Amino acid sequence: VIIFSGCSLRIVDGLMAKAYHQPPKAEEFAPKAVPSLLNFFVYNPTFGPKEGQEHEKVLFYMPDEETLDNKIRNIGLCEAMVKFTGTFSPHLPCEAVHTQKRRQLLYQPEPEYWMVMTVSLPGVQRRTKDDKLVVDYGEEDVQDSVYDAVLKLSYKMFRLFNSTFGRIFEGRGKQELKHRLSHFFPRYIRTLRLPQLDLLDIYQGIHFLPLDKHTFLKIQSFINLVEQTFSQIKYTAFLYADQLVWSALEQEDMRVLYKYLTTGLFPSYFDMETFSGGSNPAPSRQPPGRESGGGPPPHPGWFMLGPQDLRDPKVAIKAAKIFVNTSTEMEELQLVVYHAMNATVCFMVTTDITLTYDFCKTLDGFVGPQLGSLGKMMSDQLTRRTASSDPQYRFIYFNHMNLAQKSTIHLKRPPHTAIAPDMMRLICDINADFARAEEDGETIMKTRSDFWVIGKRSDQREFYIVLHQKNANLIEINEEVKRMCSSHFNNIFFLD
Repeated sequence: VIIFSGCSLRIVDGLMAKAYHQPPKAEEFAPKAVPSLLNFFVYNPTFGPKEGQEHEKVLFYMPDEETLDNKIRNIGLCEAMVKFTGTFSPHLPCEAVHTQKRRQLLYQPEPEYWMVMTVSLPGVQRRTKDDKLVVDYGEEDVQDSVYDAVLKLSYKMFRLFNSTFGRIFEGRGKQELKHRLSHFFPRYIRTLRLPQLDLLDIYQGIHFLPLDKHTFLKIQSFINLVEQTFSQIKYTAFLYADQLVWSALEQEDMRVLYKYLTTGLFPSYFDMETFSGGSNPAPSRQPPGRESGGGPPPHPGWFMLGPQDLRDPKVAIKAAKIFVNTSTEMEELQLVVYHAMNATVCFMVTTDITLTYDFCKTLDGFVGPQLGSLGKMMSDQLTRRTASSDPQYRFIYFNHMNLAQKSTIHLKRPPHTAIAPDMMRLICDINADFARAEEDGETIMKTRSDFWVIGKRSDQREFYIVLHQKNANLIEINEEVKRMCSSHFNNIFFLD
């Protein structure tokens, strides 16, 4: 049985929608599994249009040890589903396929290029009254909106460091495209934490650091001075800990770069729990060029991306190539990241010059002392502010206009959220309802465990709060939400 709804398919085997019978095992109850990645592949149906050429469609497939026949069969099934759903919705391609034991997400990032991710549904074994062993699969544990956002982000991350599929194919050929895909995606996919995905993975927002005018103007003056002194620097982004202070990049480019910094580069050097707190922790591994035995450094600054050791003029310069403004003009830049006293500056240098030891040495001498002073000043200010703050309310806020997000629900350590997983899934469901609606609105729900979950959407802003008040009624909860908004978001307008 195939059920078609919107842009997704649900395939159900007979009447067994949630229970799948298996031969009994030795253990009576198996622990509940978590979602896991079954496969991830990229294909182009135009590369193998004739019979016998189907293998030409495969550009990347993970796991690589899968047989070629299975790769071709899975790609062929995706093609068939896309064509089938296209007869009902020509302008809205198939995005998700629901089966009893798995969920498949499809995404077409560019014309004729398709990306597919298949995830297993978590299942738990139980015995029925007639002593049969069955498996209940948690369809609600894998939400389309969350995993669809993760699939789309994987393409954006590839594009940031490699350019688009089409431009690579047109400029370097199919083999180069396959090489870049096989080089990038296996390492990137290993960083995905599927069981921990939630609403923030849908938003992919940015944590901004609010500063007083005096401090912000000092940072702005510092950035202007650096860009004036080093004309090769085209764009600059300034962060303190994992919060953004300033960026000259386009919003979508900064969104992807911020995700790379906070989930890839920074965790490779720091314990993110202490790093995010602004306490200026020591790196978890020695910074390049700051190893012991070379005497005290002249200032606290060092390159996270750049020269591996400033004491050696012959050392290789580790800088990343990035591609920005890809929707209008392909712009290739060299990313250099510099850190001092919990402050981080990203310099995007033009490709007109080759990064040399002399250039980086001069940049280090100019930026290091000033960035160290700025970092210390911001650390003192943030320490005073943090000491007086207490997350009385558990909430998530997101602004679609500037991508600003704030959460007192998420933690840097396990279990990573301050609320139960089913509560987070409920928030994601409310978010999905808001995404389908064309008007602003508010949703208030009460769970069986006496938790209240409130979702509010107003003027491109979304706000969710979780309250635990057992004997409260709807009017009292509404008043509590108003008090919370007035105390935490008094300068933000929410429609009643």
